Amino acid sequence: MPLIPDAPKPTPAELDLLQVLWPLGAATAKQVHEAMLPQRPDVTYSTVLRLMQVMHTKGLLGRDESERSHVYTPIHERDALQGNLLNDLMQRAFSGSAKALVLAALKSGISKKERAEIEQLLKDEAGK
Repeated sequence: MPLIPDAPKPTPAELDLLQVLWPLGAATAKQVHEAMLPQRPDVTYSTVLRLMQVMHTKGLLGRDESERSHVYTPIHERDALQGNLLNDLMQRAFSGSAKALVLAALKSGISKKERAEIEQLLKDEAGK
């Protein structure tokens, strides 16, 4: 995962919004609000709009103002931003040790399916 130098760190609420916006690619606040409602029926349109405006100011979202309803897009791809967050967590909580981070994740309880996928990934990497 390529890291993004000096990328802003999203808050938990901003990360929730990005999880909705990444698959959409580009969307208005109304579209994002509608997409968020099944998981977050308590979230209001005005909250989503304000959060997207803040995220634009922080440099997390781009904004096309050519239409009446502004269209927002994530500035950073999911993998790149997740890489930054993972690297930050690894540095702060695990003294920079990827091994310690992975072991903690494995001990936290993963499903049999996830374990099989991880084992297959490790086998594939070893075979290269």
